[in-house]
Amino acid sequence: MLPSPSSSPAAPHRGQRETLHNQTNTYACSTPTSKRQIKADFSLPTPPKFEDASKRVRSSDGPSSRKRIRLSLHTDALSGESEDESEDGDVKMEGIEMLRFRARTSVSYCRNWQTRISGHTFGRGLPQPNTRQILRSFVSSSKADLFKCEARETGYALTIPYGCAYSHGAKHGGEPLLAVSTEAGSVHILNTRNRSDWESESSRTTIHAHQNGIFDVKWNKLDTLLATASGDQSTRILCPRTSSCLHTLLGHSSTVKCVAWDPIHQDLLSTGGRDGSICLWDLRVAESRNGDILAPIFKIDNAQRDANERKARGRKPKMQPILPSITSILYPESEPYQLISSGSAEGKLKSWDLRQCHASDSKHPPMQYLCSSPSDPTTSHGSSRSRGITSIAEGHGPSAGIIFAVGTDSRIHTYTLPSLTPQLTNYTKETMSTTSFYIRTAISPCGRWLACGGTGPKGKAFLYDVGNAARPSQSQSPVEGVELTGQLGEVGAVDWAEDMLATCADDGTVRVWRANVEVERQCREQPEDKRWDWCWAE
Repeated sequence: MLPSPSSSPAAPHRGQRETLHNQTNTYACSTPTSKRQIKADFSLPTPPKFEDASKRVRSSDGPSSRKRIRLSLHTDALSGESEDESEDGDVKMEGIEMLRFRARTSVSYCRNWQTRISGHTFGRGLPQPNTRQILRSFVSSSKADLFKCEARETGYALTIPYGCAYSHGAKHGGEPLLAVSTEAGSVHILNTRNRSDWESESSRTTIHAHQNGIFDVKWNKLDTLLATASGDQSTRILCPRTSSCLHTLLGHSSTVKCVAWDPIHQDLLSTGGRDGSICLWDLRVAESRNGDILAPIFKIDNAQRDANERKARGRKPKMQPILPSITSILYPESEPYQLISSGSAEGKLKSWDLRQCHASDSKHPPMQYLCSSPSDPTTSHGSSRSRGITSIAEGHGPSAGIIFAVGTDSRIHTYTLPSLTPQLTNYTKETMSTTSFYIRTAISPCGRWLACGGTGPKGKAFLYDVGNAARPSQSQSPVEGVELTGQLGEVGAVDWAEDMLATCADDGTVRVWRANVEVERQCREQPEDKRWDWCWAE
């Protein structure tokens, strides 16, 4: 029989695989195993071998105790238990595709699977199972999972949601609070808990923060503050508990497009604008100045322009060149004190060392980026010119060490950290279009799934399994995406909580999607009856 997680490994019999060492995220090389072993604070079970589905494996007790090992989304699955099967004694591995038909439904289905695929069981050194069937089971109720964004200034007519962000607590199983920023300058805080169709919506909090559209909104690490980036050239720090504005950050000369909180220092954050600059802010400065209007402590001008680019000689042109906008920024968790930015003109990412910040004057030259992508992946697929990046997201778990970037060439490109070198891996679909700079992307809390919005009149969002993005052997293997259709107009902002996905569309609605195998099966069997109450994947 297979050893239990707590049992000590015995000497392998002939034809039996050796039990894995107590190590994670290690790769085979010439160095002895004992020197490369990473101790973990838990005992790893012996995982099944991902080979041909019909390959036979003999147990250590001989031919009389052969059993069939089942992979399941049950909590007991992958923990070493097995079931007796046919009298012929064959041991067979059922494919991951069969999981969908043997899984539990709704929340426990998704939560148990996310726990198993987070990287602890399989490890990054082994190929991750394909979970496309789970993504195909995402459904959304047209009654309980649909939220409308209304604007008081326009007589409570629907307004377009530009950005959305789940709280950090929601990503770890807490109360699913979703902050949605709108074209009218308001922020709606929704409770997207799972409820019945006829149960009323939980009371929402609405904060009127700006007189212009809010293009991005982010929670701080403690979920006590919200930062909003607006078209009125300002960034504001809001308190959700009191629905008040604590600070106004002024430093950009054009629309503020994106904002990101420092994950280590809760008082620090950065913003990127259409003026091509990145501003760094420290909220502790307000305490010394005794005021709510703050200036940036440091500013990087022309951030996405090559600082070594030679200036044109001769007369100055009559019209100044348009500076590339900063479309997205993030603090990589694996690289402290660094900031990664993307621009609207090309597919190269740049990394900045924030410890080198200094005043830009005659004594100090303009700040240089730490590193830049050596090549532009947007020109690698037959394009005659570079395309911009609309949004970037950092992978974690099985996708750790990878940056995912949505390009206006309708592809999701991947880069490795910390060099920002583009990989051959990219994700696309024939029906996917991401030509608008309002399109966003997000990684699920388990690190296996990526969501992306899309342009077009039919309101499409796209899901991809990115668990093998960090494996070089999978770099040229096409990954088929899953298409979610249920809204009208462009789907821009998206974000994940533990067991749900939120998508925002131009029809003024926010939809929440959840994995539910039973409802998905009914929708496919009775599409005409179910289409009035449910929306489901392609």
